Amino acid sequence: MSRRIVHIIVAAGTGSRYGARLPKQFLPLDGDRVVLMSTIDAFRQRHGEEVILVISREMEEHWLDACRAVGFETPRLVYGGSTRHQSVANALKSLGTVGPDDIVTVHDGARPVVSAALIERILEPLTAGRSRAVVPAVAVTDSLRQIEPDGTSRAVDRSLFRAVQTPQAFIARDLIAAFEQTETAEMTDEATAIERAALGPIELVAGDVHNIKITNPGDIEIARIYLQNIHDRG
Repeated sequence: MSRRIVHIIVAAGTGSRYGARLPKQFLPLDGDRVVLMSTIDAFRQRHGEEVILVISREMEEHWLDACRAVGFETPRLVYGGSTRHQSVANALKSLGTVGPDDIVTVHDGARPVVSAALIERILEPLTAGRSRAVVPAVAVTDSLRQIEPDGTSRAVDRSLFRAVQTPQAFIARDLIAAFEQTETAEMTDEATAIERAALGPIELVAGDVHNIKITNPGDIEIARIYLQNIHDRG
């Protein structure tokens, strides 16, 4: 039986920090094409693998209108929940039966500059059977300070820390089992859920500094420049 690889793109958030009228993943990025379309295209280049898009029920018609406007075919849709954890859980429930070697990745819809090389880098350790959970990470370049309970702070060694990105890749059955736990505030990504369920270890691979998450005003312009550079090289 062939191994199934499913890419879950999470785009149900409101993007409140960005401050735009629409959630950031629905803002124009490449002409009339919105951010999500560039994100989806990156995974669609891998033929034979599935893509699931998680969006809020309220944004479904807006998304479908945006797709019709530019002739873009939407992936299969799953409705999100009130938190990221619940959104991913809904996507996992939609998978149906999964095999022991099937793989699932989870990626932020607001990270449209994800490269083919990075996707391959997170998948290779799993397809080769060396790992069951793989996360991309980059070195922290800013100085860091830890806030103490009394409100003071102290410097910490930044070489001991890494900034985690998506896509994150897992054996599907492991991630499904991890999401059977009760959600906690610490579960800000899928790797944390795996770790909390004692289903690790988590393998870190080199991330990509260009793989930014559009979060604040100005980020979309940076993403546009990065994407244009990719188009010029391609």
